[in-house]
Amino acid sequence: MMVEKFGYSISQITSLFLINYVVNLFFAPAIGRFIGRIGERNALTIEYLGLIAVFTSYAVVEHAEAAAALYVIDHLLFAMAIAVKTYFQKIADPKDIAATMSVSFTINHIAAVIIPALLGLLWLTSPSLVFYIGAGFAVCSLILAMNVPRHPKQGEEVALFGKMPPLVKADK
Repeated sequence: MMVEKFGYSISQITSLFLINYVVNLFFAPAIGRFIGRIGERNALTIEYLGLIAVFTSYAVVEHAEAAAALYVIDHLLFAMAIAVKTYFQKIADPKDIAATMSVSFTINHIAAVIIPALLGLLWLTSPSLVFYIGAGFAVCSLILAMNVPRHPKQGEEVALFGKMPPLVKADK
C-alpha cells in the first residue's frame, strides 16, 4: 500500500522501518509492564479493538503520513500479542509446552503462507477489502479473547466456555 498507493520510495520505506523499530524498541518494555498490570484479557481486548480500528483506517486512508502512523500503531499493537504467550505460560502444564508450541508454530506458519497468498490475489482487485477482512479477523480474535479469564491459571483456563458443563463426562 505504501509503495503502490502513496508512491513511497525505497528510502522512505527504510525510514519508516527504522522509525517503527525505534518506537518499538522504546515502548515494548512498557507494553510488557502494562500487560502485567492490566492482565492478558484486557491487553488482548485493547490489541484487537485497536487492530479493528487500524485495519478499517487502512482501508480508507488517503494521506501518506496517516498511513505511516497507522503502520507504527499497528506494530505497537502487535507487541501486545505477548499476552497470548504469558496466558499460555500461566495455564499450560510445563511438560506440554514444547509440544503445544510446535503445533502452534506449525499452524501459524501454514496460516502465514496461505492467507497472504489468497489476500494477495484479492489485493489485485480490491485493496480495501483486504483490510476489511483483516478487521474481520480481529473481530474474531476479540470474541475469542473474551474467553480468557481475568486471572488465568491451571484449572481455570477459560472464562465463558469453561463455565459450560462438558459434553462428555471424563472417566476418573
